[in-house]
Amino acid sequence: MVKENRELIGQILLREGLINQGQLEKALKQQTKTNESIGHTLIGLGYIHEENFLSCLSKHLGIPYTKISNVEILPGVLKKVPVKFASRYKIFPLKIEKKSITVAMADPLDVRIQDDLRFLTDLKPIPVIASEKDIVRAIRHYYGIGAETIDEMVAADQKIPIELFQDKEEDLEKLAEDPTIIKFVNQIILEAYQNRATDIHIEPFKDELKIRYRIDGVLHETTTPAAMHAFQQSIISRIKIMADMNIAEHRLPQDGRIKLNVGKERLDLRVAIIPTIYGESIDLRILPHSQMMLGLKQLGLSRSYLEKTEVLIHLSHGIVLVTGPTGHGKTTTLYACLSKINSPEKKIITIEDPVEYRLRGVNQIQIRPKINLVFANGLRAILRQDPDVIMVGEIRDLETAEIAIRASLTGHLVFSTLHTNDACGAITRLIDMGIEPYLVSSSVEAVLAQRLVRLLCNECKEEYKPEVDIFKKMGFDIQKKVTIYKAGKGCEQCRYTGYKGRTGIYELLIINDEELKQLILERVPAGVIKKKAQSLGMKTLKQDGWDKIQKGVTSVEEVLRVAQQETLSLG
Repeated sequence: MVKENRELIGQILLREGLINQGQLEKALKQQTKTNESIGHTLIGLGYIHEENFLSCLSKHLGIPYTKISNVEILPGVLKKVPVKFASRYKIFPLKIEKKSITVAMADPLDVRIQDDLRFLTDLKPIPVIASEKDIVRAIRHYYGIGAETIDEMVAADQKIPIELFQDKEEDLEKLAEDPTIIKFVNQIILEAYQNRATDIHIEPFKDELKIRYRIDGVLHETTTPAAMHAFQQSIISRIKIMADMNIAEHRLPQDGRIKLNVGKERLDLRVAIIPTIYGESIDLRILPHSQMMLGLKQLGLSRSYLEKTEVLIHLSHGIVLVTGPTGHGKTTTLYACLSKINSPEKKIITIEDPVEYRLRGVNQIQIRPKINLVFANGLRAILRQDPDVIMVGEIRDLETAEIAIRASLTGHLVFSTLHTNDACGAITRLIDMGIEPYLVSSSVEAVLAQRLVRLLCNECKEEYKPEVDIFKKMGFDIQKKVTIYKAGKGCEQCRYTGYKGRTGIYELLIINDEELKQLILERVPAGVIKKKAQSLGMKTLKQDGWDKIQKGVTSVEEVLRVAQQETLSLG
């Protein structure tokens, strides 16, 4: 942030009408306590947006204000300015022309930085104004996450071969506790958290170590320093130590857990490691406590589906299934249901693999296959505990399905999941497992199929009129012109992806119609059941997605991406 004369810039902002006298006086008072610049103080107090402040500053200083994302950065420019220098002084090189270098600076009036840059590059610095956040983001994107830390490790010992530590447990543990390794791993986790990532994938390949973040259900590869590959083993060992794993075991899969605090936020990280031909691959699932417990109203259910779900979860017995692919929020939906009905009057027991979220007042069991504590055995034990509500993480086999059905028929409400493409597919899946159709029709009360779609960024989404062909691709026979939205070019709010956050699209099959039950007894295909359910008012995944498209919540591309296997005919 620019170290400007506080009275001068304050008067400029007043004259421009960007702040009022009262705000300036409060900011000046606050500044005496923090010793920060008046601009930084005004922004921190929320009196002025950073972009407006920098634009005003640019106008009165005669120094251009630049968004780095709008500039094409050539690789040769980065070689002129080391990452350590850029990070320390909050600058970012933009372009080189003849004997000058254009540099984005958070403080373009700092002559000392410009002198150091002139000495370092032997080029004349031409400063432009950019926000500190923009500069930090550009350093991470172009130099690579943790590039400064990797440089420190390389400087400490430039000739560390990756093989040196592969079979020496003591050396690995010592190196994993090195402050630079600790800093680097922390940077990876912090970067993922700040980008709203749900998973961090650290993957070894022949000549590189890749880091990818799953953000809103889509994987994004992040730039990493080339030298990071040399520290592969020490990085993996550091994560093993944090997760209380066996640091010497490289041949078998391992699972663990890490608990961290980021500011006031508490994070649980579920760690899974598998051996590959180039080393161990790691997945860290991030479970922030403040986001994990969603209510039913936050899931994105339509009003009609929400009302029907409220009725279903208060039934005294029966089975309610949630279906969909891995990673599409089935567990979150089940927990939202349990949270809604959780009370001192009801005993709720769950058996899961793994227990991802902790629910106060609910008995939760983690399955342990090594000691034969699997879903079926755990479910038998649960029934001897006099429960009112049971949640089974997943129905994977005939034995578990039979016990769940028996529990539902003897006065228990059972929640569980299945992996099927749609709601009606759950019926045929149970029958294919070996469950008699009459048991399915008499025990299963409802099936909720779901997918997660990314939300369009409200700041940069663009309105457009699609071709009629796009509706045919979705399965809709619609001829009239419809105005909908698509992802824009991206902005700071969505980190230039065009999307921010996710919501669900749903398909709710309620088995309360006699004709529907008769079709189940006749073992008809899922498609026949689906047509009947649609005639009774069931909306399909694509139909629910189309409703959200028309509201500007998501895009056609998103609905097609997550519901490709769902077929639809409106007639």
